[in-house]
Amino acid sequence: MIKIVSARGAEIPALGLGTWELRGDECARIVLDALRIGYRHIDTAAMYQNEEAVGAALMASGIPRDEIFVTTKVWLDEVGPGSLQASAEASLLRLGLEQVDLLLVHWPPAGMAVADMIEPLVDAQQRGLTRHIGVSNFPTPLLQAADVVSNQTLVTNQCEYHPYLNQDVVLSMCQRLGLSFTSYCPIGRGEAFTEPVLTEIALAHDKSPAQIVLRWHVEQNGVIAIPRTRRSERLAENLDIFDFSLAADEMEAISALTNKNHRICDYGFSPQWD
Repeated sequence: MIKIVSARGAEIPALGLGTWELRGDECARIVLDALRIGYRHIDTAAMYQNEEAVGAALMASGIPRDEIFVTTKVWLDEVGPGSLQASAEASLLRLGLEQVDLLLVHWPPAGMAVADMIEPLVDAQQRGLTRHIGVSNFPTPLLQAADVVSNQTLVTNQCEYHPYLNQDVVLSMCQRLGLSFTSYCPIGRGEAFTEPVLTEIALAHDKSPAQIVLRWHVEQNGVIAIPRTRRSERLAENLDIFDFSLAADEMEAISALTNKNHRICDYGFSPQWD
């Protein structure tokens, strides 16, 4: 049974499938395989150029729509009054859905007033294009301002997070505001898997280092992880993390690795990070 994270009325499966860089038939195959083995949370975005493939898999699965939590995102050059709503509508057409479960601002556009980012997002929700709204890659000053503009209706902040990146500041703010925190790149790129602390904990639990890292995510308060894979066998491995738990000292040992502060996704348009 996949853990559910509750945040302001949203009930979000704590483990989902990320689809960044998956395209076409490969994307449709992986999403369909994921749904067939028990995933119920699928994350996509307009920028990923795979919403049609995700939609095809959703339809082919035969799983009732209300059993699957679908997230998509509006790219930064489409954020703003009118354009955000149009992007959301286009995403729904590509996905073949009447409504997504969660719509996010993918990145905060530099120099744009927070109200111009968030008010159209709230409007998209009021129009019924999405059940819930949130943001992605928002540092704490922008997150606080966005939450005020939204009248405290945001449900998540989706950010890079893995054992080599410390996100204590953003995590604390999400918890203080009552938001969930969704981790993308949750296992990094596997760089940490040879860390003695991870290999020892994995051996103790008869799990893989990847499973230990994903369990570390979902044991944290309000944290959701959306790993991506191109391998169907890895889908089952990533999902098989709900039959054990980590001791407090194991959690602390993994968290200590975040002091390396290695960020994977950092671009010219990135905000000033916490």
